[in-house]
Amino acid sequence: MTEGWIKIYATRNIAEASILQGMLEENQVPVQVMNKLDSSYLNFGDIELYVPAHLAETAKQLVAASLLN
Repeated sequence: MTEGWIKIYATRNIAEASILQGMLEENQVPVQVMNKLDSSYLNFGDIELYVPAHLAETAKQLVAASLLN
């Protein structure tokens, strides 16, 4: 992972990760998705969302607001 990026969210739901990625990008927050799900057993590992450190707090607030809706 690139230095200066912070993990702000982890899920096992591929659709949820994709929706959150799109929402962050729409709000001009660069996001990197790291899929650590096991390809054989989807209950092992997570899909992690990373954003630049200086945007982490904004991204966390956007994700929290999105999950409330």
